[in-house]
Amino acid sequence: MSTIHPAAMVEAGAQLGTNCEIMAYAVVTKHGVLGDGVVVHPFAVIGGDPQHLKFDRALATGVSVGAGTVIREHVTINRSIRAGKATTVGAGCFLMANAHVAHDCIVGDHVVLANNAMLAGHVEIGAHTFVGGGAGLHQFCRIGEGVMVAGNASITRDVPHFTLVAERDEVIGFNVVGLKRRGVSRVAISELKAAFHDLYFTPGNIREVAVALVAGGKFASAEAQHFLAFFTGGKRSFARARREKTDDGAE
Repeated sequence: MSTIHPAAMVEAGAQLGTNCEIMAYAVVTKHGVLGDGVVVHPFAVIGGDPQHLKFDRALATGVSVGAGTVIREHVTINRSIRAGKATTVGAGCFLMANAHVAHDCIVGDHVVLANNAMLAGHVEIGAHTFVGGGAGLHQFCRIGEGVMVAGNASITRDVPHFTLVAERDEVIGFNVVGLKRRGVSRVAISELKAAFHDLYFTPGNIREVAVALVAGGKFASAEAQHFLAFFTGGKRSFARARREKTDDGAE
């Protein structure tokens, strides 16, 4: 049985799993579907209308939140703009205060959005990714699995699995701490570093280089293959490796 505190608003038609807690002044509209054990803190709004100028409010669209996710104060998760579709937040996520998840985003399991993180429409985020405070993600971007997005970063391109990304689309290495916490072996991490170097520092189209590296069979670990496969999908350009600058400012 779920707990709905005084002054919370859960509209008729909303679906709550078992053991959810909706705190005072939180809003779950009729478009919201919450899994078991979801906690919604004060002033959060789940299932509100998308911020889309041409949206038809009569459309039947929704928001789906996975089991065990915690939604802190003033978080907003907007419903989809597409009939029969839902904005999706996975299980075990932690959305800190003032984070925004726009319409049609797909957020994987165990994702953390720090305070004031901003996801524009149609953003996809892989499992176990951390988005730092104040970071802004452009619409239609794909953020891979296990990524660490630095605070206040501006992301306008796709970001591959397991990487660290900062500033404006600058990949600065791998999220080694995150990989170790998930039990990824040193051999696999070493292969990831080698795949990163071969991909980013081989001249040519990065998609074509990735396809060639996959076909070449040089990398045996599932993690390295997963990393390279990211570059064979999507339609946007990719975040690029940071080039170190010399004292005179040249790269």
